[in-house]
Amino acid sequence: MTLPEGYSLRKLKESDYDNQYIDTLKVLTTVGEISSSQFSDLFKHWEANSSIYHPYVITNSVGSVVSTGMLLVEKKLIHGCGSVGHIEDISVASSEQGKRLGSTMVAHLAELSKELGCYKVILDCSEHNVKFYEKGGFKNEGVEMCKRFD
Repeated sequence: MTLPEGYSLRKLKESDYDNQYIDTLKVLTTVGEISSSQFSDLFKHWEANSSIYHPYVITNSVGSVVSTGMLLVEKKLIHGCGSVGHIEDISVASSEQGKRLGSTMVAHLAELSKELGCYKVILDCSEHNVKFYEKGGFKNEGVEMCKRFD
């Protein structure tokens, strides 16, 4: 997929805390008040476990984060100790929607999952987003169950 001119897809940087990463993620769900220190600690955890956590962003022509995505790689015992990719936290800034940024992010993370040797990549989405993901080659193969501890 091609990004608009001046846009780029790259790994998350610690400096993206001040670069609208949190605001873009808030389009997806409740984030809460995250301090710079909290973000830094989490970023360092992701970096220390970089075989599991693969956070990416898309930035616009002025360098602001306008899309987010995360690939988590889970090592399994099944499938000969294979790996499964989990795509999470796909978000696009409200002002940037309609530019296929979400599609580009999902395609990139799915391809990265394949490159990392995963035997499949999965994601959860709300019912109203099923068609979006089907356009990207995903199939509805089950039901998500959830038990919240809020």
